[in-house]
Amino acid sequence: MKPKIILNKDPQVVKTIREGLKAKGGYCPCRMERTEDTKCICKEFREQIADPNFEGYCHCLLYYKFKNEEK
Repeated sequence: MKPKIILNKDPQVVKTIREGLKAKGGYCPCRMERTEDTKCICKEFREQIADPNFEGYCHCLLYYKFKNEEK
């Protein structure tokens, strides 16, 4: 089952992070380094998405992942 991922419900947070992403060429505005690991969606959050027990925000609070529901 594909996990449910949504944007932060706070439009100001989304606006601020998207502006930061644009300014940094798609790299996480919350990180200093610019590597493939920090390109949005960052490696850290991709790994959290893959974890069926993880529920929460990505590092910069742009995305929220819901825990996988069992059927």
